[in-house]
Amino acid sequence: MAPESVTRIRLSGRFLRWDVIVTALLIVVFLGGASGTSDFATGGNLSFALGDLSEIALIALPMTLLVVAGEVDLSVASVLGLCSALFGALWDAGWPIETIFPLLLVIGAVAGLVNGLLVTRLGLPSLAVTIGTLTLYRGLAYVVLGSKAVAEFPQQYTDLATKTVPGTPIPYPFALFLLLAIVTATVLHATGLGRALFATGAQEETAFFAGIRVKRIKLLLFVVSGVVAAFAGAVFTLRYGSARADNGIGIELAVIAAVLLGGVDFDGGKGTLGGVVAGVLLIGLLRNLLMLHDVATEIQSIVTGLLLIISVLTPRIAAQVREAWRLRRVTRAGPPTSTAVPSP
Repeated sequence: MAPESVTRIRLSGRFLRWDVIVTALLIVVFLGGASGTSDFATGGNLSFALGDLSEIALIALPMTLLVVAGEVDLSVASVLGLCSALFGALWDAGWPIETIFPLLLVIGAVAGLVNGLLVTRLGLPSLAVTIGTLTLYRGLAYVVLGSKAVAEFPQQYTDLATKTVPGTPIPYPFALFLLLAIVTATVLHATGLGRALFATGAQEETAFFAGIRVKRIKLLLFVVSGVVAAFAGAVFTLRYGSARADNGIGIELAVIAAVLLGGVDFDGGKGTLGGVVAGVLLIGLLRNLLMLHDVATEIQSIVTGLLLIISVLTPRIAAQVREAWRLRRVTRAGPPTSTAVPSP
């Protein structure tokens, strides 16, 4: 095949990558919103949009690692709600926040450990396990706090959840997400652990026989997912200034939609953290635009559901298009020219 043909194939494959497409779509949505909606590109609105996205963004980081490894955690929103309820109950009982916060992280770790043990030690599918614990943890949240709400948290803590980094429209929780995204991207794409995650998601049995501690890695990922969901529960509580047992209902769908929309294959073994960040921002900007145009919350949920379906179907269609494009180029180039020297 001619070198120029190989170059064209590589370039076409690069531009047809789903994470590149999502990033381009994010830019189009931002420019369209800025030109078509007067309040969209203001510092105040962008700060609100990023703040509203903080919990989804934070939880999406460990979720990305889990999905790359071939697993999923649907209980994250319920862990968030459980920790929010515990936050309120303990604060109402007179506990200091300095004691409550580390306890919430421990509770999140235990919740993730339960999920991980059921998946890795009993061999149960993570989808079924976390659907069950989704209900279990939400039920525990109602046992802890009931239907009441607890408010009036210290201002210095609510400021940390709502104020922005000086000189920027970026809220502190979203700034933390950006820092953690850099760490997560480094782990996923530049370390042996990241390569192990991709190998596990692509072919778990092969990864095991290659010496990768598959069960231990997955167990660790579920624990990290629980800890981050607990942290997100504290952020959610302080940002809204209200601890409730129903906090965070439905967030897990937005998280999964963002991860899959970012190009991570639900079957595992494929994806980039950069694509997930673009997917998170795209969902956040779309939600904000709908809100600015007074679109009902139910319609916003429908849009999230449609994005979830699109994020599953479109990458598969795109992969088929890429393969057809490659085969077409190869066919046009013809068979390789033989360079063998004829025998005398």
